[in-house]
Order: sequence, then C-alpha cells, then structure tokens
Amino acid sequence: MTRPRPAVAELAAGIRAGDRGTLSRAITLAESRLAADQDRAQELLVELLPQTGGARRLGLTGVPGAGKSTMIEALGMWLIEQGHRVAVLVIDPSSARSGGSILGDKTRMQRLSMLDDAYIRPSPTSGALGGVGRRTREALMLCEAAGFDVVIVESVGVGQSEALMADLVDCFCLLLVPGAGDELQGIKRGIVELADLVVVNKADGEHVADARRAAMDYRHALRMLQPATPGWKSPVLTASAMTGDGLPEMWAAIEEHRAHLDASGLLGERRRDQQLRWLRALLDETVLASFADRPGVDDALRAAREAVVAAEVTVPQAVARVMAAVSDGR
Repeated sequence: MTRPRPAVAELAAGIRAGDRGTLSRAITLAESRLAADQDRAQELLVELLPQTGGARRLGLTGVPGAGKSTMIEALGMWLIEQGHRVAVLVIDPSSARSGGSILGDKTRMQRLSMLDDAYIRPSPTSGALGGVGRRTREALMLCEAAGFDVVIVESVGVGQSEALMADLVDCFCLLLVPGAGDELQGIKRGIVELADLVVVNKADGEHVADARRAAMDYRHALRMLQPATPGWKSPVLTASAMTGDGLPEMWAAIEEHRAHLDASGLLGERRRDQQLRWLRALLDETVLASFADRPGVDDALRAAREAVVAAEVTVPQAVARVMAAVSDGR
C-alpha cells in the first residue's frame, strides 16, 4: 500500500520543528524530476522562505586526497561542541552510464552523522556540471529552514567548471595538501582566484614543516591574483583534520570573512547576484528541455547528425536546419 504523500503544510511544520526525517523527504521531493513534485517543492520553499538565509554557507573543495570528508567531519564536530547545528550537503559524482552515484561520504563521516545536531545529505550530481547537484541550492535552503546555522557544501573535487560552487555559498574554501611537489602547477588558477580561504590540511607529524612551506608558497601566489572578495585578503592557514589543530583558526577566518561581507554590504549583493545567475541558469535549462520535447525535434536532430557526419553541412548550418524545421512544424 502506497503511503499518502504529506501535505506541504505538514512538511513545512516538520522542517520548522527540525525533524530530520521530514527534511530528508523534502529534499527528495526537491530533487525529483516529476513536474508535480517540483510544483510541491517550490510551494514548500515559498512557505519556508522567511526561515531561510540565516546560516553560514560554506563551500569546500580540494585536490584529490586532500581529506575533504575528514576535514568536514572534524570541523563539524568541533562546531557542534561550540553550540552550532551543522548540515553537510555532499555532492557525489553520478555515473555517466547508469546515472547512479557512489554516495559514500555519509559512511565516511560516521561519527558526525551520529550526532543529533548534525545532518548529512549525499546527493548525486545527476550529470550537472560545476561539482554541485541540480537541486543543491534548494537543499541548502531547506536545511536553513530546519534550523541548521552552518551549512557546508562539499563538492566532487577541483575541476574546470567548479566555479559554480561559488554561486551557492558565502565563503569558498580550498583544501590542499603539503608535499605534493610543485603544488601550484596542479591547481587551476581560476579555482585559486575564487578561494576566500585556503587551508593546507594534514599539517601533523612529520608533515608540519612541509605544510608551512606549502602555505608560504600559496600566500606568495595569492598576492599576484585578484581577491575573491573585494577588500578581503584570502588567508592561507595550516590545519590537521586528524588532530584538530588549526580548526579554531579556520573557523575564525570564516567568521572574519562573514563580518567583512556584512560590514561592506557584499553579503546581500553576493546573494542577489547568485539568485540572478540561478534564474538565468534555470531558465536556460527549462527552455532547452522544453525545446527537446517539441514535436519534430528528434527527427530534425537525427537528420542534422547525419548531415554533419557526411560533411554535407557545417555544424552552425545543421543547427540552423534544426531550428528551421522545428519552427516550421515539420
């Protein structure tokens, strides 16, 4: 027997009460591609809008092996000790073939996931670019409405389109490791330019000296780049997720960055710009999906592909043919 779907008002009440089960159901609803579910999800978000926007929104990315999940767990547990409630949105890479995802980060954060004041939600990218999921923004807002005052978004890792992460968060943190040779050669300049905070992880044991040297190199490199936030000098810190060293300093830098955003008026400006870019991106996605559903598109695309492969037309000419065929209703 199918369980009846809860009403929007019931979901909203459960989220406001901080019920994690209700929060999970709401995020699942927001991630659904069904039109009816999307209508209910957006109705729910409108209902909860007054409870959103108050959290510290932190994005964390890093090179492979930087220990992102370990750092998030360590920082999350430390923040809960300080009286915060922490939600973690883990973006898991989806299989290009099956659409399935690994969703292993919740297992790797076992200690954090057991705490009452923590919530961990793994979500697949579902083919979305930028190291974030299609509905990560809605999930973030729902977590805020549920009373989590710190929301950490962990991306799939450093990539060319990773910059989209910066359109979700207030503070963008880049996690690096020491002793990887010429570290700066392996990191895309654009990612470093987006970082409001750089943290060299694994600064423990015999790696402390290496971490300090790496941090010095990054500080020199950042001097030659435009700051991610106007008027803000992105700090480069060392920390250890294993020992907890550097976590208070890391959070102090995040809070200092938030104070700078508040004092300068940049927080409101940044979030408004993020909303407008979201509007444009979602509009492009919706228009493309609507176009693909129109009668005749499949046949026009098939003909265009055949013509391109046969070198009968150029790609721009093929696109023009598709548009003309659909516009004429053929």
